Amino acid sequence: MPALTSEDVDFEQRVRESFALQGAMQTLGAELSRIEPGAVDISLAWAQGLTQQHGFLHAGMVSTALDSACGYAGLTQMPASAAVLTIEFKINLLAPAKGQRFRMEGRVIKPGRTITVTEGRAYAIDNGQEKLIATMGCTLMAVQGRAGLSD
Repeated sequence: MPALTSEDVDFEQRVRESFALQGAMQTLGAELSRIEPGAVDISLAWAQGLTQQHGFLHAGMVSTALDSACGYAGLTQMPASAAVLTIEFKINLLAPAKGQRFRMEGRVIKPGRTITVTEGRAYAIDNGQEKLIATMGCTLMAVQGRAGLSD
């Protein structure tokens, strides 16, 4: 697949500013660790408040961070005037989310004027070893001209 470019020269700044407004990402303690045209990674540390009953990162937390990684990857491909909204995602949970840190990556598969298709992968980092724990297929919509929606 050829490397993607962004028509918005300020895409990185826009992603950072939008991410900073997300209360959900603040709650997770998540941070942006990669921003490129068509690619965004989000990292977070294990925290007791994000776990399920066995001490693994809860599937809802994995889904939330992975959805944001996919959404922001898609935003890098959208015009500066567009806001991004997820319209569908499917997650496959492949292994327990056991680790000290986690990396969620979102990648654009097919950018479009209105609809963008992305894929996500979640990795647990446990004792220095990275393990794939989840995959996501995510469909996004570029929303333009709607009052109160901007990224």
